[in-house]
Amino acid sequence: MKKKKGFTLAEILITLAIIGIVAAITLPSLLVNVNEKAWDAQKRALHARLAQAIGQMNTLGGYGTFETDDDGAATTDTAAESFILDALSKVYKINNVCGPDKLSSCGLPSKITTFDGAKELNFPSKMSELNSNLLNGSHMANEDGNVADTKAAAFETVNGESIAVYYNPLCSSDTSTTHYAQNKMCVNFVYDLNGSEGPNQVGKDVGFITALYNRNPSVVAPILYPKSAGSAQIDSASEDKPNASGLCKTQSEGLRLPDRDEAASIFINATLLNMPSDAIWTGSIISVGTNGRAWYQHLGTGGRLQNGRTVSYKVQCIQK
Repeated sequence: MKKKKGFTLAEILITLAIIGIVAAITLPSLLVNVNEKAWDAQKRALHARLAQAIGQMNTLGGYGTFETDDDGAATTDTAAESFILDALSKVYKINNVCGPDKLSSCGLPSKITTFDGAKELNFPSKMSELNSNLLNGSHMANEDGNVADTKAAAFETVNGESIAVYYNPLCSSDTSTTHYAQNKMCVNFVYDLNGSEGPNQVGKDVGFITALYNRNPSVVAPILYPKSAGSAQIDSASEDKPNASGLCKTQSEGLRLPDRDEAASIFINATLLNMPSDAIWTGSIISVGTNGRAWYQHLGTGGRLQNGRTVSYKVQCIQK
């Protein structure tokens, strides 16, 4: 008679233990990748919907009332809420609107983590908390507009996103004579794709969309590339313009330099990104050749200026 061979109970238990260990190691990273791909698709869809809605508006400036006393403290502030109710809701389906100081009622978290994971912030409740340099008038000589430190309002979408609105009723057009990003910003949206559920981190379930210019608006939503975990996200070495573009391609074919408006959006949301006050190249070119020029964005002053392509600035890549 032939003896039948099989696994012993001990061997089966050891095998199951090994499978469990491997699963415990690999499943979290797989789930993170799945979540990030889903968030990326949802971000792009949200950007497309808001861009289409804003494109239907005649102007982005002038909604609501913002008044201050002699000390600069706001006495009347209906700007962001009025923009949602009187403008955005006419062209975009909204489920619920939450006024200033009630952002959590629209599902927004009380705290978020910066893009680099290095800091935990209170969810910004007013314009200046996006970037304190938004109100730095000394950098904006010869202004034909200004920036109002309005409080944020919020709304919920039919798709379940929670969105805070930071609104500047004094925003100017692209033909403004000034060369700073501050007063070009009309509306900045900071969204959470899954409400107050985690991880509540910028670049993951939290992101931003910016609408610039009160006429013929440009609606941008740069998705940044993290140079390394815990870093400031900007390459440590400065590069000239051709090398800056090449550096993004070297990292990945799916990366590029931000254009002029996307770089302005990065400046506007610098606190959420934990960005240093450096100048970064944009992908917007003015002229080519030996004496070619291109646009750069200063993340400290807000300056959106041009310089020779041989000058060196820092590099921040974004996803295509």
